[in-house]
Amino acid sequence: MLGSGARPDKCGVCGGNGSSCQRVFGIFEDSQVNVGYHKIIAIPSRATKINVTEVARSRNYLALRSRTGHSIINGNWAIDRPGVYESAGTTFVYKRPTETSGESFYAEGPTTESLDVYMIFQQDNPGIHYEFVLPVDNPVHPPQNPLQSSQSYGSPTTGGLREVSALESGSVLTHRGNLGTHQRNAGTHGGGVSTYHGNAGAHQGSPVPPRPRGGQRDRRLQEYHTDAQEDPVQAQPVYRWTSQSATQCSVSCGKGFQYPIFRCVAQNTQELVPDGHCDSVSKPASVAEACNTHPCPAFWSVGPWSQCSKTCGRGVHHRQVLCRQAYANRTVAVHPQGCSHLEKPNSTQPCEARACTHWHIQSDWESCSVPCGVGQRKRSIRCVSNQGNVVGEGECSAKQKPTDSETCDMGPCIKTWFYTDWSSKCTVDCGIGVQKRSVLCLNNYINGRSPDSCEGPRPTETRACTRPHCQRQVRWYTSPWNQCPVQCGNGTQNRDLICVVKLGTNFSVTVLSDCAHLDKPPSVQPCNAGPCGDRWFLTDWNECSKSCMGGVQRREVKCLDDVGFASSLCDDSQKPSHQRICNNHPCIPELDENCKDKYYNCPVVVQARLCVYSYYKMVCCASCTHAERRGTDPRRHRVSGHRGAGGGGG
Repeated sequence: MLGSGARPDKCGVCGGNGSSCQRVFGIFEDSQVNVGYHKIIAIPSRATKINVTEVARSRNYLALRSRTGHSIINGNWAIDRPGVYESAGTTFVYKRPTETSGESFYAEGPTTESLDVYMIFQQDNPGIHYEFVLPVDNPVHPPQNPLQSSQSYGSPTTGGLREVSALESGSVLTHRGNLGTHQRNAGTHGGGVSTYHGNAGAHQGSPVPPRPRGGQRDRRLQEYHTDAQEDPVQAQPVYRWTSQSATQCSVSCGKGFQYPIFRCVAQNTQELVPDGHCDSVSKPASVAEACNTHPCPAFWSVGPWSQCSKTCGRGVHHRQVLCRQAYANRTVAVHPQGCSHLEKPNSTQPCEARACTHWHIQSDWESCSVPCGVGQRKRSIRCVSNQGNVVGEGECSAKQKPTDSETCDMGPCIKTWFYTDWSSKCTVDCGIGVQKRSVLCLNNYINGRSPDSCEGPRPTETRACTRPHCQRQVRWYTSPWNQCPVQCGNGTQNRDLICVVKLGTNFSVTVLSDCAHLDKPPSVQPCNAGPCGDRWFLTDWNECSKSCMGGVQRREVKCLDDVGFASSLCDDSQKPSHQRICNNHPCIPELDENCKDKYYNCPVVVQARLCVYSYYKMVCCASCTHAERRGTDPRRHRVSGHRGAGGGGG
């Protein structure tokens, strides 16, 4: 608070007296250590103000790892770059040596787990200074003997020594603190020398710890724990957790749950303080308590509507309507009388899926009748039954019939040159080929093309293109599709397929098996010649009514639509004739079966008038007899007589 005069103590507590933490520090001076990783010190959880620094520059490296085996700095024989590394809930700043100091890393903390500090030894140890601050759960005044060792990092005893196992190898282990000097000589035990130097006094003659079996040295790492308090005589406040309030109930009725809210208070003043003053481990667990156990009012619960009871025509939708009541996050069905104060929703409602006959759109909209301006477009609409059969239009509602024609606007008509972009493909895969584009002169004519050319020169439709790096290619070649074999309606058209080899601009036909690895294009496809519309349908001519002297042949002619029903929309001017004259040649008596032509050139004999000779009349009996009978035809005499009357002669 501004103007309060409060200051943070060395433990970081605002207005504190420094008794809530203890400072752990020392110097590791073991100078004879084998090459490799060696553990120096363990940093407990909740440590703050961590600082590990080499006293002088060396070729050694500091390393840091978690108790789970996770490497943080310089692990796995790999040296990391100087920088910031996040782990154990804090951020470590790693620095490389300078001209005046060696390697170092520091962190503000607090740490969330225990960490181990290692040194990668490559030469004699110049000395490693370490320090960090640990919180004190129950701080007390320091004892009279400042060198009394504590049993754990979180011990309430402050100002004493901290003993942990040191390295398994090495001959000299030296740690220094600032509360006193404690020297211990191993004597004849063959152990190393552990020396502490300080400025508060000297204590000598400490008992030498027992030597372990096997002649191994027993060295322990001595760490000083010091108070960071400013006034050790001042009494320490006591804080505890208390329940001040509870969370809001989870429901307003029908049994919900709420949880107590614990806050940290000072025991002597019962004032609220930040939760950090209380021990998080001792915080009571929040146990749910029942609340708002009175039952909720009943309500009508409705289910989803069922499908229509009929697939066509008018039917009924059904749904389930129940009286329900909520309790303890569950709803149960109750007697309908419980919802008597509410209006009951309908459990049925009318529906109509569709009419039993309906209009069916058989085809999409055709293209507009004009390329520009306003035109018409059509589509096919039919009345079908519920089974999909086509029925008469009178079976469907005329009011519900969709439109089968509409106007279409293709934009204003113009008269100018239009052209597409150049095709992205060259006509050859290598060498010099051609690129194409389409050029049109558009105007307001129905067919979209002008009888007169547009103004200006016609844009070019081709241009040269180059494709280098010719390679042999095998591909399918398809001919153009044959014309649709039907005049109208659906049919099937074909095209030819061959396998060709292309090298540059040269093509040559090869066997079909060379193209077997390629996707074969289709050689057959359906085609549509357009709607047939109403047309005249004919039958074959029947037999002639007479064999000679003019008879009559007849046939049926009907106008039918696409479906085959009779229609009156055909053009009467184009109606084919339904009868014709036949066999109008004169009747000739049958010849004697022995009167036959014996030569193939008997017609020439007749034309040369050689039938007057008995020889030719015998060998060309049939031809000469027919010629003679035609000459005696009375109608021919009448024609000849008329021709003779005109003065022409015969």
